[in-house]
Amino acid sequence: MTRGEGTRRAVVMAREGMVATAHPLATAAGLDVLRRGGNAMDAAIAAALVTGVTLPAMCGLGGDAFMIYYDGRTGEVTAINGSGIAPQAASREYFVERGYEKMPFTGLLSVAVPGAVHAYFTAMERFGTMEPADLFAPAIRYAEEGFPLTTEGNQTIAAYAEGMSRFPTSAEIYLPGGAPPKPGHLLRNPNLARSMRLIVEGGPEVFYQGEIAEEIARFMAENGGLMTVEDLAGHESVVYQPLQTEYRGYTVYQTSLPSQGIIMLEELNILSNADLAAMGAGSADTIHLMVETKKLAFADRLAYCGDPKFIQVPLETLLSPEFARERFKAIDMSRAMERCDAGIIPEQVGDTTYLCVVDRDGNAVSLIHSLSAAFGSQVVAGNTGILLNNRAGRGFTLEEGHPNVIAPGKRTMHTLNCYLVTQGGKLRWVGGTPGGDGQPQWNMQVITNLIDFGMNVQEAIEAPRWLSFPGTDPANLPNDFVLRIEGRAGAEVIEDLRRRGHRVEVLGDWAAGGAAQVIEVDPETGTLFGGSDPRTEGLALGY
Repeated sequence: MTRGEGTRRAVVMAREGMVATAHPLATAAGLDVLRRGGNAMDAAIAAALVTGVTLPAMCGLGGDAFMIYYDGRTGEVTAINGSGIAPQAASREYFVERGYEKMPFTGLLSVAVPGAVHAYFTAMERFGTMEPADLFAPAIRYAEEGFPLTTEGNQTIAAYAEGMSRFPTSAEIYLPGGAPPKPGHLLRNPNLARSMRLIVEGGPEVFYQGEIAEEIARFMAENGGLMTVEDLAGHESVVYQPLQTEYRGYTVYQTSLPSQGIIMLEELNILSNADLAAMGAGSADTIHLMVETKKLAFADRLAYCGDPKFIQVPLETLLSPEFARERFKAIDMSRAMERCDAGIIPEQVGDTTYLCVVDRDGNAVSLIHSLSAAFGSQVVAGNTGILLNNRAGRGFTLEEGHPNVIAPGKRTMHTLNCYLVTQGGKLRWVGGTPGGDGQPQWNMQVITNLIDFGMNVQEAIEAPRWLSFPGTDPANLPNDFVLRIEGRAGAEVIEDLRRRGHRVEVLGDWAAGGAAQVIEVDPETGTLFGGSDPRTEGLALGY
């Protein structure tokens, strides 16, 4: 099939470099960096900073970041964990004694230490080539002078206006005049521009120990929050070798704990026991098998995974082919599971935005960063212009003895994950998507579309998508399984899934969610092929 044939968008092709993000202005900023001689990491950071301004519901300086870097010269793959800890005052007892049955989802008690700023600087220092001032410049300009709010941006603000109206510092920016700004409105955040200038001048220390840290802590103390300067000052990014598994002759890399990247790798391991290509793309057999696989992998994540500094996680077993074969045996191809228990581990075994970049030298970055839920905690911290995340409120549980129960200084399990795929040590694909618990499911669908069904990047992204609910978010548990699927999957397939016992909820043709971005490298010519999700306003561009 001709690349791009039959899709809503054409595959973007280029030779020298490519950027794919969820906002056109971010893609343009990243591409400009590549054209000025910057490398993939330089472009990724510049694009990430712009999305922090133009996609304020999704990401920003008050959130977290994970990334994977591929060195085009050596083939070495390195990952950075930029997730933050719970404040030292945030214990299970603190919340239970105040009558909470689940963690507060928004507000200042939902905030964890933001890790994004430290992760950006760690990445720049290790892999970048340009000065921070050059990479921050586009984001500072959009924050100070404003950028035209898109229709999607207007709709997002409108959907969360009631929550943000509770916080004057948030309403002042995102609800000027008491209402969501209309499409085309120049949305400005001069306080955020000022904070970014301070960071450029003083480095991450300004954010974690200096003027910005002091303002965040002051605002917290005066408004009932728990985070202190000491909590911020103790933050460090973690640089490590990413998780990996072999799938159909490809090496798939994923972010490690506390990221949920392990879910996607376990899913692929389970699927490797079946011949998906023979089942056919989009068939009821294929979708049923993948949904049941999702249930198994998510059950194992809930049972065994947490911050490895606090609990022993049996990673080696969870990612072993033997464990995957045993989990595969639990799948009944004729009937959907009503409940799903975790696999048995032998006793001796101890809303977000994604972007990717490939440069002329074959270096690549897979980067995902987030405030957690839309607009995070919904609180802008004082005069910083920075929206704070709700990662602690969304991620932790109050269930005593659970591997992901909140504790002082603990990192919550993280929905954020991103991937990179090589073949024979050479880069083939870099990709990912935002979407909370949808991420490991949609990433699995895109990767199998690419590898098992031979789709091009745009076809793989645009194929009818599904989401099995619930996932791992404590706020959604317990709940019966529901299969949410785009109507384009077809009436016959949907009816077949219902006959197998799935509670099917049919969505609009493009309404399953996600904002996938993928770049492919042709192993023979080196040509780059970029795909971007039409379910959102993103864009892939190359030169």
